[in-house]
Parts: sequence; C-alpha cells; structure tokens
Amino acid sequence: MTPRPTSTPEAAVLLLHGGREHGLEAPPPLNLPGRRMIPFRRALRRAAGSHRLAVRTAVYRHRGWNGSRADPVEDALGALDRLVAELGPLPVVLVGHSMGGRAALRIAGHPRVRAVVGLAPWCPPGEPVEHLAGRDLVLLHGDRDRTTSPRATREFAARARGADARACVVGIDGGDHAMLRRAGTWHTLATSVTLGLLGFAPLPPAVETALKQPTGAEIQV
Repeated sequence: MTPRPTSTPEAAVLLLHGGREHGLEAPPPLNLPGRRMIPFRRALRRAAGSHRLAVRTAVYRHRGWNGSRADPVEDALGALDRLVAELGPLPVVLVGHSMGGRAALRIAGHPRVRAVVGLAPWCPPGEPVEHLAGRDLVLLHGDRDRTTSPRATREFAARARGADARACVVGIDGGDHAMLRRAGTWHTLATSVTLGLLGFAPLPPAVETALKQPTGAEIQV
C-alpha cells in the first residue's frame, strides 16, 4: 500500500457560525457571527502542533434558519461533503455556535462525523436525536446567555443520551451568547475538547468523566 503524503491531514474540523432565526437575505460582507469564529480557527491550528489538522468554515447562503427550510443544514451538509471529497474519509469534528450548533447537531449522523462541540447551541424542543447514537457531544453554554437557553441545551443532552449518544454540558460561569465574556475560556476549552475528541490530546479530565456518565453531568468552569 502506498503511504499517504506527509501533508495529508489526519482529521478535520468544520466550523459553523451563528445566524438568525429568520432571514432569507445573504450574509453581509462584514459578517460578525462568521468573524467570531476566527479566534477558534486560529486556536485550533496553533494547538494542533505536529498533528495535521484541516480546519474549514461552512458558508451559508442565507442569514437565517427559516423554519422548515432549515437552510443552514443544507449548507453545512454541502460543506461537509465537499470536505470529505477533497480530503478523503477522515474523522471530522463539527464545532458550531448558536444556529451553527443546531445545524451541526442536525448533520452529526454523517458517517464521517465523530463528534460535535456546540458553543451556546440553539436546541429548541423537539430537535431530532435518534441519528446521534454513537456520537460524542460536548455542549458549552454560558449562564448569562439571553439568546439561546442553557436549560434547553441540558434537556437536549439528556435526550441525546437516551438515544445512545455520549453527551455532556459544560456550563461557563459568566459566559454570554457572543462568547465575549470569558472569551479565553471559550477558546481554550473548545480547542482542548476538539483535539481531545480527535485523539490528538487528552480530553479535559472532567469532560472525559462526564461523557462516561449514563445519566450525564454538568461541569462548571
């Protein structure tokens, strides 16, 4: 068997930024939710060290979820399929903020997805969970979030565990929806969890323990 070139990535991360509940217009050139993910992309690339990690960002056609249209889901799935077509059958972790977290959870049944890291994810009641069996879900949520609900995130994680996913919630004391308060904690924790889920580094011990709990546990940082 011919060895892979040393430049071939070992794994990939797909970043999915936030958006609005409704909005059929295209995202503006200065897309603040998209720019908010730049520090996460930089942190992941720095922390990967000698590991060959590809980091990609999904591009949305519309600003909103738009009800049953669920526009970001189609865009996220298209981005994931293009990533796999480009790089081959690599393990992928999805890192999604807010609306992007909801989209990430929706497409996590894709065969190349190993795990989802949700950042203040939007988890309304009734979101499907059956496709999450066998996946690792680490959902980070600040207690000062007034846009998406930390309680709904905890309820979603409990339902996902009932569908045979490994899921835990990390509560960030003082964290807000834009992840500006305690920004360093958001960046560091999301990065360490993502690399841990890919096997590039040990998972934070509290997260590893919580993922093994059949009834779940919430970690506070």
